[in-house]
Amino acid sequence: MPDPHTTTPYASRTAVHEQDLDGFGTVRVLPLDAAADADVIHRWVSEERAAFWGMNGLTRDQVAGIYAHMDTLDTHHAHLVVKDGVPVALLQTYEPGADRVGECYAVEPGDIGVHLLLAPADPGAARPGWTAALSAALLAYVLLGLDRTRIVVDPDVRNDKAIARFLKQGFTAGPAVVLPEVDLPDVFLPEKKAQLAFLRREVAFAG
Repeated sequence: MPDPHTTTPYASRTAVHEQDLDGFGTVRVLPLDAAADADVIHRWVSEERAAFWGMNGLTRDQVAGIYAHMDTLDTHHAHLVVKDGVPVALLQTYEPGADRVGECYAVEPGDIGVHLLLAPADPGAARPGWTAALSAALLAYVLLGLDRTRIVVDPDVRNDKAIARFLKQGFTAGPAVVLPEVDLPDVFLPEKKAQLAFLRREVAFAG
């Protein structure tokens, strides 16, 4: 059987984090290539289940353009997460002090913001523990690899599934806030009612 690590189009790309998890597989976190990864990302964000991501209705080129712009920033970064050579998630990290969420809570030194979009599961595929295993690798990258002390997430208040997932992972719910509209030449973000949640490094790796 071919080794997926050497036969996929992602094998030659340098990972910022790589981790082998017993019984799960190898997780690699790759800097997003806005052009090369546009097809897979556009497919994910166009699904109804990804409505809260805010890109429903955008064309492939529009999605690629958004991530090409993000690639020019020092404060916001996008990553494609690959498990055993197969894309499984879109991970975005950002400096809360340089983001609108920083207007809604008291930013602490060592904070980092995270947005996570999981790839759709195969129809009918049961994968108990899958999200928890993947999250373990991503937490290792964000908190240990980037040497941060606390993660902040800001899912839409209506996104019950995302909120429940974060709380199950050990996040503590913060306040519900209104993220202000952003209207800049290169970026437009409508006002968003969000549920903040936080995860400290010592909690994430307790025990």
